[in-house]
Amino acid sequence: MSATTTLPELERSAPVRHRPALSYELFPARSDVSFERLRETIGHLEATAPDHVSVTSRAGHGNLARVLELTEHVLAETSLRPLVHLTSIGSTRDQLTTIVHALLDRGVRGLLALRGDVPEGHRLEDDEIPFARPLVELIREIERERTAGLAGGRVSIGVAAYPHRHPESPTTSHDTEVLVAKERAGADFAISQVFFDPEVYCGLLERSRRAGIRMPIVPGLVPATNPRRLERLAAMSGVEPPRELLHRLETAADDAERRRIGVRSTVDLARRVLDAGAPGLHLFTFNSHAEALDVLDHLDLDRWSAPSQGEPR
Repeated sequence: MSATTTLPELERSAPVRHRPALSYELFPARSDVSFERLRETIGHLEATAPDHVSVTSRAGHGNLARVLELTEHVLAETSLRPLVHLTSIGSTRDQLTTIVHALLDRGVRGLLALRGDVPEGHRLEDDEIPFARPLVELIREIERERTAGLAGGRVSIGVAAYPHRHPESPTTSHDTEVLVAKERAGADFAISQVFFDPEVYCGLLERSRRAGIRMPIVPGLVPATNPRRLERLAAMSGVEPPRELLHRLETAADDAERRRIGVRSTVDLARRVLDAGAPGLHLFTFNSHAEALDVLDHLDLDRWSAPSQGEPR
């Protein structure tokens, strides 16, 4: 756009409608070889113009060097915006403060504040932040200290939401109370953990709205093409994939049929949650672009575009 662009020209060219938000989740590479493969995947995903890509990290930030490597690549060599995961468990308040400053110094403006998985036998230290809510508060404190350097801007903070009851939570009502507390602490949006039934996500939306939560809750979806991966996800999250889907994947004639079955199932789930008012889609890619792109190829996201991201339809 030229320096002589006028307001009437902007008004004529500005899009009236916007597609739902789109984002992908990436894992930092474990080696230089896998990092080269990851760069290729990022290039394919970048072509779909996502709103951001999230960069995961381990509890205790044992892979911090690889997290920074991926983050710096996204910032320096792509047009993408990174949403960097920040886990509180296993890190002291001072360590988390150092990491937040380091990320802001590099130009990161999006953080996903998580507690992280608690290692077996882990005992909390006195200066350890035990939950996501105080981590959100810490990020906002650092943001206020740096407001001038951020040109008065804000850091965008995401948190996790649970369509199914969190394994450590007594009730879904307790999960809702936790989400309310995270929003009040300063969270801007939430990304849901994996689910396979659209009604489960709709239940999360309904409970959240009844509790007064206003931030968007983006559904997190995994392209359901790999039965072994789905079983590992179930072991980690406690969320079982549909038995019928697993059976069809396991008895498919070949990989091509397995991929068609999984993509079709994921596309159907995406369509149903978007019809229910989901503000976008967050795809867990497992550092593989092919399945995610297959899902998008079968979705016309413009179909769900709207003048504003307001109440669920």
